[in-house]
Amino acid sequence: MKVLVVGSGGREHALAWKLKQSTLLEELHCAPGNPGIAVLGSCHPVRAEDAEGLLALARELEIDLVVIGPEAPLVAGVGDHLRSGGIPVFGPSREAARIEGSKTFAKELMTAAGVPTAEMLAVARPPCVVKADGLAAGKGAFVCRTQDEVEDAVNRAFALGGPLVIEELLEGEEVSVFAVCDGSRVLPLAPAQDFKRLGDDDTGPNTGGMGAYSPVRWIDADRLKELVASIHRPVLTELARRGSPFVGCLYAGLMLTDDGPRVLEFNCRFGDPETQAILPRLEGDLLATLAAAAAGDLGNSDLSAGEEAVVTVVLVGNDPLGAGDSGTPIEGVDEAEAEGAIVFHAGTALRGDRLVTNGRRILNVTGTGGSIAEARDTAYAGVERIQFEGCRYRTDIALKAAEERVG
Repeated sequence: MKVLVVGSGGREHALAWKLKQSTLLEELHCAPGNPGIAVLGSCHPVRAEDAEGLLALARELEIDLVVIGPEAPLVAGVGDHLRSGGIPVFGPSREAARIEGSKTFAKELMTAAGVPTAEMLAVARPPCVVKADGLAAGKGAFVCRTQDEVEDAVNRAFALGGPLVIEELLEGEEVSVFAVCDGSRVLPLAPAQDFKRLGDDDTGPNTGGMGAYSPVRWIDADRLKELVASIHRPVLTELARRGSPFVGCLYAGLMLTDDGPRVLEFNCRFGDPETQAILPRLEGDLLATLAAAAAGDLGNSDLSAGEEAVVTVVLVGNDPLGAGDSGTPIEGVDEAEAEGAIVFHAGTALRGDRLVTNGRRILNVTGTGGSIAEARDTAYAGVERIQFEGCRYRTDIALKAAEERVG
């Protein structure tokens, strides 16, 4: 099969890395891609939101499957445009992608499907969570425990544009649960836990994600099946009933409270950086599974997780919440890989033959091992080899999980 991955971040590099392992793969292409992906396949200078350009490229290359990574092109309807041009796509339609594109829509959908979620509040007063209704690259949710935080959150959320959603503040353990969907059936993937805040000990503002790990000790196979049955399947059924079947990766961000699981958010694609921590664990053929889902028939597809543990640490540059960093030389990637880490490029570019920064999240350094502690050691050994001006990262990714496993 000839495959085109759409996107340029760490998630897309991880997808390309896993797809490259398929015996079904004939050619791997990416648009626009990044220097890490270029090692695996051919990159093409077409933006992820350029539906017409992607359709022309897919036809020119005789692509058998397009895998859309980021949320913005899905919400904009790029998948619909490609499908209308006869190209098979793994990724939901514009209407189904509203589950991420509008939190108000997602709330209404969950209510109709009987899926438990955080209660919406009429007034923003602490404690609460203030959210921008639309896409915000993982930075549109603000946890507020004081009135000053509420006022600041409302201003920041308004600045992102669109209406606001006010929710009760839930307490508990947070977990990300992905499921590959073919419109009517769901195939759960290994769960992960991510770290959204910029600083150690969950301090500072929310980011797109500073790291992740898998497996999650308190989500075994039976618990995972229960979560998918009570959360993903009802939503999938409701979307199909409305004439908008969901074909793609349905990602539920959950809070496991004392009163049971509650949905914090739904996303319409693979998570970032959770994908980088999940895909190295998966057994089975990812390409075969995504192609089967795109064709509307998952059948007996299997992407069960092996025993290996994975930890991913995100390296960011200057201004990780704003414009990001551009043009700063990066050293040590080869050395990190020599330490046993997998380095996924998230915001990089080539200036001549020099690797430089090109975004907010720059690299995702991933370690594998027989335990969370071993995987964490490998990831951080790789991190220590990489250098660029302004580089920062959290030092506590998966630390609690590693200590629990050791104890």
